[in-house]
Amino acid sequence: MSTATPIRDDAIRVYWQPGRTSCLRTKEFLGKNGVPFLSRNVLADETAFEELQRFGLRQVPIVTKGDRWANGQVLTDVAKLVGVTGLKITLLPVDDLQRRMMTILDGAERFFRQLPDSALHKLLPNRPRSYTDLTFHIFNNADAFLEEKAGIPLTFDSYNRFPAPEANSRDDILRYAAQVQRQMKAWFEGPGRQTDWSARADVYYGEQTQHQFLERTVWHSGQHTRQLMWVLEGLGIAVDRPLPSETFAGLPMPEKVWDDDAAAA
Repeated sequence: MSTATPIRDDAIRVYWQPGRTSCLRTKEFLGKNGVPFLSRNVLADETAFEELQRFGLRQVPIVTKGDRWANGQVLTDVAKLVGVTGLKITLLPVDDLQRRMMTILDGAERFFRQLPDSALHKLLPNRPRSYTDLTFHIFNNADAFLEEKAGIPLTFDSYNRFPAPEANSRDDILRYAAQVQRQMKAWFEGPGRQTDWSARADVYYGEQTQHQFLERTVWHSGQHTRQLMWVLEGLGIAVDRPLPSETFAGLPMPEKVWDDDAAAA
């Protein structure tokens, strides 16, 4: 294993990987605010993760400056680290977020059904994740949200699950998608009505309310569903009732669909 060169400057570095929603959002946030940074793609450069070891971290996105760091999933923390001021964050109402969540999951299932059998296990650009894995991930995001409500803390690994080899067919993914949608709908119509949305969520990436965690789940799944539509377009398949821009309006998600929109789906 190579040894990373010690960092002895205060340059801002962003540790990221292709296809990860919060990574792209973090880079866009810095770019929009005129903050120069060094890009550290942990999949393309094996020394990047080694550099993070000095912080005891094995996750992305992470923004560093000297001996300080911030988790890219919390833009208020990133702004404080890099000196961006005047950041205003407004959350959409809970009932609106819930409606959008169900719309996104319904769309993801619909788009997955359009994938030809020959493309199910094709890999995304510069990322070891297949189209089937991508779809599983969309529903796993919602599943992980429900797990937190059942007392299972959200960890970095919660978002890094893959379908089991014996459960990675079209039918397997569709069964999982239907199960998650039923459970999410039942939770919203049941326990979710009594939820204190100002209470703290048990998540790994910082201090977040349940309202913020719901918003994160919605735009996280939404961004990956945009990627699924992008995949279909790249395959020359007309998207069945694509999700309109109104579905994503007001959500703090990336503008781009992929780190490199020119990459062939």
